[in-house]
Amino acid sequence: MLPAHKSASGGSKVIYQHSELINKLKIGNITSNILHLKKRKIDKILLSLKKRVFNKPSKKYGWRGSEMEVVKSFTPSSSWTKNKIQIKKDMNFNPKTDFVVLPEIWAHFANDFLIKKKIKYSIFVQGFYHMNSFYDHKKLFEAYKKAELIITTSKETHKCLEFIFPNKKNKILKINLSFNYKKFKIPHRKDNLITFMPRKLIDHFHILSLFLFKKLPKKWKMESLGNLDEKKLFLKLSKSKIFLSFSNAEGFGMPPLEAAIAGNKVIGYTGGGGKEYWQKPIFEEVQSGDIRSFSEKILNAVNSLPKNWHKKTLNHRRKLAKKYSEINEKKLIIKLVKKVSTFY
Repeated sequence: MLPAHKSASGGSKVIYQHSELINKLKIGNITSNILHLKKRKIDKILLSLKKRVFNKPSKKYGWRGSEMEVVKSFTPSSSWTKNKIQIKKDMNFNPKTDFVVLPEIWAHFANDFLIKKKIKYSIFVQGFYHMNSFYDHKKLFEAYKKAELIITTSKETHKCLEFIFPNKKNKILKINLSFNYKKFKIPHRKDNLITFMPRKLIDHFHILSLFLFKKLPKKWKMESLGNLDEKKLFLKLSKSKIFLSFSNAEGFGMPPLEAAIAGNKVIGYTGGGGKEYWQKPIFEEVQSGDIRSFSEKILNAVNSLPKNWHKKTLNHRRKLAKKYSEINEKKLIIKLVKKVSTFY
């Protein structure tokens, strides 16, 4: 179940990828379909009226089931997926055969519809920072309590879920994220280039650039990787020597990991989820908001980074690529599918 957005978020792309993989694996008679939903136009208008006409901010409750409608004609961009996604075009579910995977932002949808219909479901928590999709904690706990599984993708999120739901430890399942490291064509010699994705913390970059304005050597260049297609993104990461991480409240955080595999020294914020792979000599952590320390670590790397550093850290990068490989992702998706099959 996903929102019908024209530009997919990282979380949506992961779900598309896993759905494709499940269909490709052909385990038993299990298939995966994506149901795209959007908010009904009338509910958008009513919400706008409450805010503008009556100056009444609505409580944060996410999208109620009654406000949703199926988008039958929606298909994701071919740049997000390798193969054609199987689309579900209605909200009819069979309690005896269907299993619904809800993103954490829509966990409350279980209360609105699934629990009443006795439809089995899981909640996919990619970012624990997005769990509080509405402020009714009682309903949220009910949704998680009655879920058959709680799926996650990082150690940090797993720990957070165990902390919040200690009685659900045996139902929390971690699966893997992956990427194709072969897409990176790392040149023999890299450019004196520092790349970054400002993401949610653009203000942090602007103040950082002020700190570095007179101190960064003229032969070095800083470049944003925002709004690039995948091919151009991988090309820039492959050419750069240093990547700056502005990750903030991330369930996992792929950009710093991709930058590391592409041979960059990564300096900056872990974002929370990045803690599981943030290790020296490739990664150097900065506490979020500590701009002076951030600046000092960048300048130190610029002035002391050994020649062909990306080659000297090859073994470290290979370990990362192996850990987050498509093979490991496949193993855990198979485990997930087999676990779901035991519910019927």
